[in-house]
Amino acid sequence: MTAMRTLATASRAATRIMARATTAQKRAALSNLAAQLADQAEALAAENRADLEAAKKAGLSAALLDRLRLDVSALVRAVREIAALPDPVGQVTESWRRPNGLDVQRVRTPLGVILLVYEARPGVTVDAAALCILSGNAAILRGGSEAARTNAALAARVADALVAAGLPREAVQTVPTTDRAALAELLALDGLIDLAIPRGGEGLLAFVAEHARVPVLKHARGVCHVFLDASADPEMSTRIVVNAKAQRPGVCNAAECLLVHEVAAPALLAHVGRALADAKVELRAEPRALALLRQADVPAIAATETDFGREFLALTLAVKVVTSLDDALAHIERYGSLHSEAIVTNDLANARRFTREIDASCVLVNASTRFNDGGELGLGAEIGISTSKLHAYGAMGLRELTTTRFVVTGDGQVRI
Repeated sequence: MTAMRTLATASRAATRIMARATTAQKRAALSNLAAQLADQAEALAAENRADLEAAKKAGLSAALLDRLRLDVSALVRAVREIAALPDPVGQVTESWRRPNGLDVQRVRTPLGVILLVYEARPGVTVDAAALCILSGNAAILRGGSEAARTNAALAARVADALVAAGLPREAVQTVPTTDRAALAELLALDGLIDLAIPRGGEGLLAFVAEHARVPVLKHARGVCHVFLDASADPEMSTRIVVNAKAQRPGVCNAAECLLVHEVAAPALLAHVGRALADAKVELRAEPRALALLRQADVPAIAATETDFGREFLALTLAVKVVTSLDDALAHIERYGSLHSEAIVTNDLANARRFTREIDASCVLVNASTRFNDGGELGLGAEIGISTSKLHAYGAMGLRELTTTRFVVTGDGQVRI
């Protein structure tokens, strides 16, 4: 048996123990984990600094360096928030009685073994572990080489927390190599792994799609738009657009394109454009938007066709004037990535149309795209933001790491 099959077999065995683990046991593991993270905060930060230094020397982009940076206090808060959430396992979502007396229930049950493949983002190691523990799953975590030291230190804390709660350390395992051949082998283990979730660049997503023989739930790139409708308030528009683009530009829910209704474009582009320029955002505008920005003395350059539909992950924003709500919807349909789309408007009818017709995992009205995040949506954390539609669409928290099955109870009925 190969090393990857051995690892996955151990995870499969752990699912049986996790399925019968009590809520108290699982919460004890999370409490242990939060305490260990808090106690070892400086040691974990030191490992992260070492990874960051190596990444800088290797010439990683600013966006990747931002994702690589660890906030231990935020992790502690997230684990405690997850521990306080209701345990989804065993929840009855529906129930009814058949004419023959059978009682039928839909009951939440863990998915099983989840393979999470991710780059940078060492905090995912803890978020994913905590979510999988409380939802009764086993996790196999395969992080990137750029965060190897941080991930190893975090995984050791997870293992200790599980054992202290009387749960198997195999419930959360890390892949000991970043070799792509090992990943390809894991992705082929149908029957041992129930779901693969890739989080990373297009190269990683393509590799997973090519080699997977297990179900894959994609966390794809984020080409997120903010549309300023004709009735959009200038002050609100400015707050939302600057936050969506500049608060943390290297993440998947940052805005990458600004669409502005032509009726309001002269005033809105002057107001919003100056604020974006003050935030050091480079504006790449199509001809109508470019003329209006330059008329308002806002620095901008001419956009090319490749600037639309592009995930910049930097302080760069594509800008376009659109003729109508329909024009904005058509643009987003063509260039969006099913991630996060926002409208700023005072027109209730337009807000309703936008939320009905936009196809995205999170549609926002008068709010920043940065809120498409498990923690911000009240899920405690997320294992990823699904841009697939089966079986989850959007931020994946505890409930999304379960499925439902039928439990049928009778008193001797047989089918005629």
